[in-house]
Amino acid sequence: MKGAFAFTVLLAAATAYYFYLPLPNTVSEPWKLMLFDGVLRGMLHAGRLADSLGICHFLQVLNYTMNLATLDSMSGENLLVTDTTMGGVEVRICQWTGGAEHELKRGVVYFHGGGWALGSAKKGSYYLLCRKMAEDLKAVVLSVDYRLAPESHFPDQFEDAFRASKHFLQPEVLAHYSVDPERVGVSGDSAGGNLAAAVAQQVATDSSISVKFKVQSLVYPALQALDFNTPSYQQNQNAPVLQRWLVVWFWLEYLNADHSFSDSATINNHSALDLHRVDPFRSKVDWTVLLPPRFREGYEPVVQAHGTPRMADEVPGLLDARAFPLLAEREVLARRRAYILTCEHDVLRDDGLMYVRRLEEAGVAVTSDYYEDGFHGCLTFGFWPTIFSVGNRTLTNYIAWLDRNL
Repeated sequence: MKGAFAFTVLLAAATAYYFYLPLPNTVSEPWKLMLFDGVLRGMLHAGRLADSLGICHFLQVLNYTMNLATLDSMSGENLLVTDTTMGGVEVRICQWTGGAEHELKRGVVYFHGGGWALGSAKKGSYYLLCRKMAEDLKAVVLSVDYRLAPESHFPDQFEDAFRASKHFLQPEVLAHYSVDPERVGVSGDSAGGNLAAAVAQQVATDSSISVKFKVQSLVYPALQALDFNTPSYQQNQNAPVLQRWLVVWFWLEYLNADHSFSDSATINNHSALDLHRVDPFRSKVDWTVLLPPRFREGYEPVVQAHGTPRMADEVPGLLDARAFPLLAEREVLARRRAYILTCEHDVLRDDGLMYVRRLEEAGVAVTSDYYEDGFHGCLTFGFWPTIFSVGNRTLTNYIAWLDRNL
């Protein structure tokens, strides 16, 4: 009897540990989110345990569990789904086939999220998203299966994204898919939003590419790693789905940096005032100027007077705008119309909002779509089995913006 009672207590404690997380009442469907986050944290703990025991890499556990929800290539009425390569990079194409025979269609190049380490263009919610975009927009959607960590690191993911985009933007390739060269956009979420922004900047300044993107649409993008103490990082450091420690971990893995830098980066020691190599970039991530007042109220910057130059010396990508699009020069930003989706309960909220301000200062027409009840990843929470009301709203409004502007 005592054993059964002890087991019940332990089970209840374990359940509470994984599934109970105090959430603000402003977040969408908190109990449902709490349950999802509990499952996710269980996966993270299993991955870290397997890694520490030398069984397999942390990311292999996460990718295996995420890829259990696999959907094969499925064409349907007025939709053709094909897998091919572009620029030597694997891609999946969701192609609307309705309408007149020679009617030109819109085109979207999409990069999935997942910390440059997880996810796939061919599986789960990202495949469903690109199918829906192709059907609703009557478009051709190119979803890029770029290489992932831990086997690949920056600049591999960026180079895959850029090569596939450059190939698709060739006039003869667009003509093959009946895509209007004046109506092609680039998009992505989270790490994919990072790649979309970086690729948009590269394409805009590459004189060898004659066709340019008309729009860029970024969904809660990760755009900088010089300040892990913006107000949204401070406020949401333990928020569901994406915690601050995990963002730092993904950045270090993407940059092929030693994970021993994690604690130093978390307190902004890698961008201390005496590290003068950072000086030219400080104003580009200065949230005390770039954020609207209501988002910075009640927060103080975390600025270290003295740091160690080791991280900047050993991680050359730390100040590379291809990895951190928020660091780009103003003339690079002054290009096409943009859409930036951000969520209140997301550590990356301020990355997106600072980019909105920098784009506006460069003269770009920007739509800032902010969700007070939103959380990281919610755009892909509009599909079974993780359907949230905010997921439906963000998905509907995101596609509606593309419909109006592309």
